[in-house]
Amino acid sequence: MSASVSESPLEVPVATPTEPGRRPRSGPRPRPGLALAVIAGCNAMIQLDDPIMNIALPGIRADLGLSALVSSWVIGAYLLSFGGLLLLGGRAGDILGRRRMFVAGVGLFTAAAAARAGVTGGEMLIAVRVVEGAGAAFAAANGFVLMLATFPEGPARKRAIALCTAVGASSTAGGLLLAGALGSVGSWRWLVLLNVPVGLAIVLLAPRVIAETERVRGRFDLRGTLLSAAGLGAVVYGLSQAGEHPWSSARVAGPLLAGLALLSLFIGSQRRTDQPIVRLALFKDRNRALAFGSMLVLPGALIGAYFFLSQFFQQHHGWSALTAAFALLPVPLAMAATAASAPRIERALGPKPMMAIGATALAVENLWLAQLRYEDPYLTGVLPSLVLLGAGMTFCVVPATVLATSGLRPQELGSAGSVLNALQAIGGSLCIALLVTASAGYADFADTMSAGFTTGAGFAATGLLIALALRPGPTKPSGRSRASRVSR
Repeated sequence: MSASVSESPLEVPVATPTEPGRRPRSGPRPRPGLALAVIAGCNAMIQLDDPIMNIALPGIRADLGLSALVSSWVIGAYLLSFGGLLLLGGRAGDILGRRRMFVAGVGLFTAAAAARAGVTGGEMLIAVRVVEGAGAAFAAANGFVLMLATFPEGPARKRAIALCTAVGASSTAGGLLLAGALGSVGSWRWLVLLNVPVGLAIVLLAPRVIAETERVRGRFDLRGTLLSAAGLGAVVYGLSQAGEHPWSSARVAGPLLAGLALLSLFIGSQRRTDQPIVRLALFKDRNRALAFGSMLVLPGALIGAYFFLSQFFQQHHGWSALTAAFALLPVPLAMAATAASAPRIERALGPKPMMAIGATALAVENLWLAQLRYEDPYLTGVLPSLVLLGAGMTFCVVPATVLATSGLRPQELGSAGSVLNALQAIGGSLCIALLVTASAGYADFADTMSAGFTTGAGFAATGLLIALALRPGPTKPSGRSRASRVSR
């Protein structure tokens, strides 16, 4: 960020709205800069857990003697718990206090991350992963909303979103290197402890630097909670199985159909309840709805690079896990570098042109990698596309996040943040499932990779269409005149 900008996040006062039916916040005077560092650290910790488990899983299978089915549940159990409890985590923060639920979620996640290093069997590991996913859901849902509550809407919040993106990308880059090093020379039990010190630091710091939010005097919608948890969990799990089983199989079609049916019932229930988990009126604003939709397709333009190139480097070039991690570093580094200037670019161009440029860059990058062959050198055949990928993702993610969270009243932030996180979870699972399906059946890995990256270009093209459909100008604010409509 430029030093010439006078509205530094460190100097922005925290908004403290007082509304009827809300309890006042308690705790120490908030420290926005440190609060953002803690929230960004939590985001990076959760993001890093997936590559940690993927790197550690071969060693876990060999050491514990896990079958292919149990191994799939080690990943699936986490996804099921995480995806299913995101909306509940956001609602719990509204009623019980977002900082409280954030710290509780991080503590649960950290305890489970530490416990998995001592597991002695597959069933115990699956149980630990369920707990870990629940902690991640509560931490992610409330951490994002705490960031929105800490920085008032405007330039300060845009810089906070960009900085959070940059810190997450930079932390992921360093974590990938460390995970690759430990995966190459150390035991998997040391590798899965990588997140524990970060989690402990967050649990200790969060109560000291993050202000508690006002609590809503409300009740939990039990029916909506059960329907959303079961529906989202089933959809995410069904999609996670599509990489190894046909879409028509009971392992995939069964959870997907059940999940979609439950989510349909959930939407119907939210229309009839006075205190919904998700405020459906959030989707009435065109730009916000399109921003939400972009979160479903953006992962498809990114996942292929990690999924296919990691195999390409290790299996077909014989590189170690550490060397492969180094080779993928340009993606998070480019994201971090671009995020630093993203608020200025968004202010100069506007969200619609910025997202359109980013989606175009993602489409070009995926089509570039679709032509990759074994003999292509890294410096000219791969590196430029990875830089383009990182920059393109930032150009899409930052303005989409700003649009999805603009024009909201304080009591709407929890619902919007939970929806955003839930769509990202579903989008990630959907995109990897479609990428694997599109690339299956090829004898040569170069053809497999080409089909996968071509599919990634399709996701990017969909993101471009979403960007072009945006209305110019800011998202309409949610004022008092709309209060009765937004409450339902």
